[in-house]
Amino acid sequence: MKRYVSLDVLRGITVAMMIVVNNPGSWSAIYPMLRHAQWNGCTPCDLVFPFFLFCVGVSMAFALARYDSLNAGALGKIFRRGGLLYLVGLFLAGFPFYNTDPDPSLTFWQNWLVWLRDVRLVGVLPRIALCYVSASCLALWLRSTRKLAWTIGILSALHVGLLLLFAGPEGAFTLEGNFARKLDLAVFGEGHIYHGYGIPFDPEGLLGVLTGTCTVLIGYITGQGIRKSSKEGQTVEDSPVGLSARIFVQSAALLLGGLILSIWIPINKPLWSVSYVFYSAGWASFVLALMIYLIDYKGWEKVFFPFKALGMNALALFFLSGLLVIINWTYIGWDYGAVFGDTELKSLLFAVMYMLLHLAIAVVMYKKKIFIKL
Repeated sequence: MKRYVSLDVLRGITVAMMIVVNNPGSWSAIYPMLRHAQWNGCTPCDLVFPFFLFCVGVSMAFALARYDSLNAGALGKIFRRGGLLYLVGLFLAGFPFYNTDPDPSLTFWQNWLVWLRDVRLVGVLPRIALCYVSASCLALWLRSTRKLAWTIGILSALHVGLLLLFAGPEGAFTLEGNFARKLDLAVFGEGHIYHGYGIPFDPEGLLGVLTGTCTVLIGYITGQGIRKSSKEGQTVEDSPVGLSARIFVQSAALLLGGLILSIWIPINKPLWSVSYVFYSAGWASFVLALMIYLIDYKGWEKVFFPFKALGMNALALFFLSGLLVIINWTYIGWDYGAVFGDTELKSLLFAVMYMLLHLAIAVVMYKKKIFIKL
């Protein structure tokens, strides 16, 4: 079976962008395209996370190919990997596992309970874990592309229905009135969710797992098409250029669908709205088609080699990038913003340098044949 290097490259480019977006030199000086939309809308920054979930789905098509049903062996693999991803996410959320800003009037253990009360229970890696588990189970249970397409429609309708049915007076798609916020508050409480929007609201909360699963399933269906082509490889349609053309058409259909849906349902990353699912998957399909054309058809693999290396240790290096930042602020206290300055260009310069550091680590790991699978 032909291996499409473009899949590793796309995953590597996505993680590189995740590192750049998450680690600016100064949070007060960021170019608009590297900021998330305040609520509705979609900047290039807002495409990074769905790109990764799309890549998870494409990779699943190959990883799950050995299983012909949702049997005990498959379930064990799926839940082991999903559980590991979730625990790694909790590790990052909780590290260094004690209150780093203790109240001097409290004992160590009292301060530890305060820390425990505020540990975030959802986030990027937990969202990946939950969507991976749900999408993998659905893919092996339903098997056929048609059934999976219907499932994407059902999950999308359920997401919209819940938002509309349980909307607050402020509106179904508003920060204050959305049902996703109510659900997370009821399940986790205020202390265990994100507070960066001014009020407790988590952009990686539970309701978004429904539509996040749709993003993974779109990637899975795309991956199934790639796997079929790599098996056959006898016709023009099954060649890299033919496959690229088919995925380009898919990207156009998804983008158009997302834009049409946005007339009624705003494109909104924090809610992972249905229009956002199709719009972001459209862009992910477009970039994947472009990578297949440039790398697997034109033979530009050497140009993209560092991203291939990063893509083959994607989650491990994403974890490392987050851990190093926490270690710096907890134990070292180096203010790189003060060193690089408070301008957009210098802030971006630090983010790119930090990403290049991880790119270099990825290349070294690749050459030493070190591959860490999370």
